[in-house]
Order: sequence, then C-alpha cells, then structure tokens
Amino acid sequence: MWCMTLMTPTLHRLCACPICGLFQTMPKLRPGARAVCGRCGSVLRQDRTDPAGRALALALTGLLMFTLAATLPFMRIDLGSVRQTTLLTGPEALEQSGMWELALVVLATTMLAPLGKLLAVIWVLLGLRLGWPRRHLVPVFTWVERLSPWSMIEVFMLGVFVAYTKLNDLAPVHMGLAVYALGGLMVAMAATDSALDHEAIWERLERPGLADRQRRQPGRPIGCDVCGQVMHEQPTHPLHKCVRCGARLRHRKQNSLNRAWALLLAAAVLYIPANTLPVLTLVHLGQGEPSTILGGVEELATEGQWPLAVLVFVASIAVPVLKLGGLALLLITTQLRMAGRLGERTRLYRIVEAVGRWSMVDVFMISILTALVQMGALATISPGPGVPCFCAVVVLTMLAANSFDPRLMWDAAAPPSR
Repeated sequence: MWCMTLMTPTLHRLCACPICGLFQTMPKLRPGARAVCGRCGSVLRQDRTDPAGRALALALTGLLMFTLAATLPFMRIDLGSVRQTTLLTGPEALEQSGMWELALVVLATTMLAPLGKLLAVIWVLLGLRLGWPRRHLVPVFTWVERLSPWSMIEVFMLGVFVAYTKLNDLAPVHMGLAVYALGGLMVAMAATDSALDHEAIWERLERPGLADRQRRQPGRPIGCDVCGQVMHEQPTHPLHKCVRCGARLRHRKQNSLNRAWALLLAAAVLYIPANTLPVLTLVHLGQGEPSTILGGVEELATEGQWPLAVLVFVASIAVPVLKLGGLALLLITTQLRMAGRLGERTRLYRIVEAVGRWSMVDVFMISILTALVQMGALATISPGPGVPCFCAVVVLTMLAANSFDPRLMWDAAAPPSR
C-alpha cells in the first residue's frame, strides 16, 4: 500500500476534499494504493480489490448474523427466578418505564440503522451485478453514508461487556447465542466498510460519459457532498442538483456555524442534568438508592474493577467534555477567521467526529440492565431521569459535529480555487 499526494497535473478526474475543500486531480490508483489531499492530508480514496463482490459477500454474511442476533436468546440472569431477554427486550423495558424516546433511539442505533445499512449495500451491489436500472440504485446508495454514524453495533457490544461485569456480582449471568451473533455482525460490518470502495460504486452508477462531459466544461467547480462528483456551473446557469446522485448542491453547508452553535449550546445545557440526576436505581431485597454516572464509576473503582471504571469514565465523562470543548474551539476559531494551526484543528475535528458515538455505552448498558433485572421484590433496575438527558447530549453533539463545515476553517486561510 502506498500513499500519493495529488499535486500532479495529469488529469483523470477532478475531486474536492471534503475536509478542506481543495479541488484536485485524481489520477488512476494502483491496486491497494490510496490518495490523500495535498493540503490537509485527508484520505480521498482507498483503492480496493474487487470493491463490489467481496463487499456483497460480507454484507450478506452480516445480514445472516443480524437475523440470528434478532431471533436468538440474548442474555439470561438467574436470581432465584430466571429471566431471559432478546435484543428487543431493552427498548421494550425502556418504553414500559415511560421513556419511549430513549427506547426509540436504542432501537434505531442497534437494529434499524444497521439493518438499513446492510440492506442498502446488498440492494445496490446485487443490482449492479444483475444490471438493474440506475434510478433504482442511486437513491438507495446515498443512505449507506447517512446511516453509518448511527449504526452502533460495536458500541452496543461494549455496553454488553460493561453490563455483564456489573451484574456478575449480583447474580449468575449467561450470554445467549445472540451475543455471539452480534460479535459476528460487528466483524462483518467492519469488513464490509473496509472492502467497499464508495467512489468505484459511484463511478459504476453514473451516467455514461458524464465524467468526460464534466471535464470539458469550463466554469466554477462545485462538489457534491453526497457522492463527491465535481461539476462546473456557469454564472448564468447555477447548478442546484447533482447530475449523478440528485442531491442538492451547495458550495458550503448553509448556516453551518449557527446550527452547530445551537446544537452545541443545547447539549451543554443538558450535560448538567445528565451528570447530576440519577441514571439508574437498583433495588435489591428492598434496599437500594439512585446512582449517577460518576457514582457508577466510583462504585466500579471501589469494587476493584479499575479498567472498567476507567473505560466508563472516559466514554461517559471525558469524551462528552472533549466533544463540547473541541467543538466550541473549532467554532470560535472559525468564526474569528483564525488561520493558524489548521492541521491541528483538522485533526481535532476528525477526533470529535469519530469519538462522539462511543458515549452511548452508558445508554446501552442501562437498557440491558433494565431489561434483565426485573425480578419484582427480589431485584429491580429502573432507568433514571439522567439517562434521556445524557442520550440527548450524545445525539446533539453528533448532530453539531455533522452540521459544522470544516472547509470554513480553511477558507479563512486560503479559499479553495473555484
């Protein structure tokens, strides 16, 4: 594998960096090579061997694993009486506790988004093999990228591990076959993402001769945020939709800073009750008291489970603070049009965007505990009012990171050529 900076004049296809907005030429890549932006270092494309066939096989494997995980027993606890759960038991328990919004988020991130992503990949790749019309495949493939951030199987698996560790001292807990199927699903989805060459798929989906026609046209270039196609618009004939995927075209995200600020401030306000209000209450043999996120960390540390305590502290306390502080720094420096340390700020943006979803560990853990420990007078775990607040913080910070347009940082120093 080798890396190439796109600074050569040999034109194969014009592309726009999604991070800094620089328009560059994309030469043909050797097998296994990757192309990176000549200005910010972002990966523009990674060449894959057999980008459709291998990804299709892996996606079908993932669909099989998902079917097994959704139908087989998930976890079982023996506390005088036996309680067995499935993947749907967690959302159902949250809904019965009066937190239907939280139940919907857990259901969407652990089942609906992963299933939707797998079905979209399978539909498009199978359609390309069978020669289905382009109009049936293009809108479906746009959902692959949209669903990716909200598909949180790997985060849910970490929540399973934390819940298992916390419950093991209370009563014997047995992993069902669904847990192992979820592990297989996690591996299959990660392998599918690694094997899938999005640009290669878009090239196969585009209209014949589209790239050649676009290369010959003069005018101001504009890149599509969805499929990456670069087009040329005339002052008298501005382009409104991408000719390849049909998405709405824009040089920069509209009201990016305002929307990001609004979402970030809402998350900052909710962060206070998320950490001060109890997130769960465990009643065992008539005794128990509410526990906050920090209280749960202290409890794990007191029991000597330091690695797990550090893990929960990082995911549930340190990461949200990093997201709030990091996004605030990016927004302030961009609004002040500061041109320094663009490389470091770009790396900070990538970190904030990547770690945001991992804060859902506590939410998933509480949904699992609520589903398992419903033993009446023997033991009961119920979610507290801090859980919806914390879940809202995670969702709002993810939306804020998505609303922020990192190209605005680079515009302050060196506006992209158009």
